[in-house]
Amino acid sequence: MTTPTYDKLLIQVQPKPIQSSAEYEAMLCELDRLMEIEESQLSDDEASMLELLAILIEDYERKTYPMPNTATPHDVLDELVAAHQLRQKDLLDIFGSKGIASEVFNRKRGISKTQAKALGERFKVSPSVFL
Repeated sequence: MTTPTYDKLLIQVQPKPIQSSAEYEAMLCELDRLMEIEESQLSDDEASMLELLAILIEDYERKTYPMPNTATPHDVLDELVAAHQLRQKDLLDIFGSKGIASEVFNRKRGISKTQAKALGERFKVSPSVFL
């Protein structure tokens, strides 16, 4: 199966600044579809589309759900964990072990793409906020 060219992806996805929650959901679905592709299998055109969608989604989220300007992916995780009254151990299924979870929560380790995707699904937000 051949991967679509950037032109075809543009026609298919029709990316543009997001103005509504329906457009936001559609762009999230497309971002999720691209994130499901193994990084080694992702074409350059698909990677470019993924990056463009992440930018559009981040822009919409920044305008719609403003957070402090200094929010890092770890800050976002901390806020969502607190808002959902969770503890570190409640996310072991995402991080795989207490050690990795501890390193992430103590900011000694970044959040991986796979973890970002799982966190996005858990908290119903774009995985891009964790990257």
